[in-house]
Amino acid sequence: MQKETLCLHAGYAPKNGEPRALPIYQSTTFKYDSTKHIGDLFDLTAAGHFYSRLSNPTVDAVEQKIAALEGGVAAMCTSSGQAASFIALMNILKAGDHFVSAAAIYGGTVNLFAVTLKRFGIDCTFVDADAPAEEIQKAIRPNTKAVFGETLANPALAVCDIEKLAKVAHDNGIPLIIDNTFPTPVLCRPIDFGADIVTHSTTKYMDGHALCVGGVIVDSGKFNWANGKFPEFTEPDESYHGIVYADTFGKAAFIVKARVQLMRDLGMTPAANSAFLLNIGLETLAVRMPQYSRNAQKVAEFLAAHPQIESVAYPGLPNDKYHALAQKYLPNGCAGVMSVVVKGGREGAAKFLDSLKLATQCVHVADIRTCALHPASSTHRQLTDEQLAAAGIPQGLVRISVGLENADDIIADLAQALAQ
Repeated sequence: MQKETLCLHAGYAPKNGEPRALPIYQSTTFKYDSTKHIGDLFDLTAAGHFYSRLSNPTVDAVEQKIAALEGGVAAMCTSSGQAASFIALMNILKAGDHFVSAAAIYGGTVNLFAVTLKRFGIDCTFVDADAPAEEIQKAIRPNTKAVFGETLANPALAVCDIEKLAKVAHDNGIPLIIDNTFPTPVLCRPIDFGADIVTHSTTKYMDGHALCVGGVIVDSGKFNWANGKFPEFTEPDESYHGIVYADTFGKAAFIVKARVQLMRDLGMTPAANSAFLLNIGLETLAVRMPQYSRNAQKVAEFLAAHPQIESVAYPGLPNDKYHALAQKYLPNGCAGVMSVVVKGGREGAAKFLDSLKLATQCVHVADIRTCALHPASSTHRQLTDEQLAAAGIPQGLVRISVGLENADDIIADLAQALAQ
């Protein structure tokens, strides 16, 4: 099935007389007829749902749909995008380990990597993902266990050269983890370019309606966890009577381990109702993503020619730094988010934002409605000036998320705000 069809049909196939729409299984627990069956579930020797912290039929259907869209073998939904990034890394990292990340990523993820994971004894080196592979290779250490990047950086709009990072990672026997939140699998499938694990904040375009916070991890099933660098996949897990994940679960070893260890212990669980709402968003994803891209292209071209704008970062613009990479990885559109530097620094940006009438000023992005934000004083507020510069965020930068309104109406609102 093509992506438009997968959005509607993957994950849930009702049988004769069953509901056509995905049901909400609003239950924490599930009934079984024997202690042996329940025991087999806990031993991971039987498939099924026994407690919604680990799995739930509604959530499972959405996980299958997202895995199909991304071209992976399995997926696991989480309570947020931050939870997805955390679990994806903690599934392979422990105290004393190290990983490499692109510097131009979401500010909350920078804080997770640089501050919170450091408290766990895990070190992160941030690199310029635009640098040659040889330079990035210099950041790799003997204890490096992963490379992380974002397909489209938030809010710098840097396009990641996924194949380059994948080669660096694989030359060192470690996986590449890619956050694909902004493009979604409709516009880019990182697994096709060598990524091993894909994460999303489903709160953004996948949901699309700003209804519920969520995240997801997709396992490509392609990485060899038995290459000697990841003993947690090849040595017995005594908490499950000595089960060996690589042997028992094969290509799905990563996602199974994430579910039965980390989701079990940390409980970053999505609600069944949240998964139901997410599925509604997914059903129109293949229709929405091209329209976001078309609207954003028009808006970016208008802003790039406006005298009150210093610069526009949008890879769809021919003179954008990342246009060539966008044509490779995002040939069908660059989504709806752009970063605009307004003249006048912080004060100019604030005046512009406070003058908007149609666009909403809110701490959100990738919505059906146009919204805008000043990252340096909000989502990236914890970053130092040096970190802001490394992430490509000048003081006057405004992140604009173009929605599905008529493009002319969006432009008219931006024009009147800039006139102030």
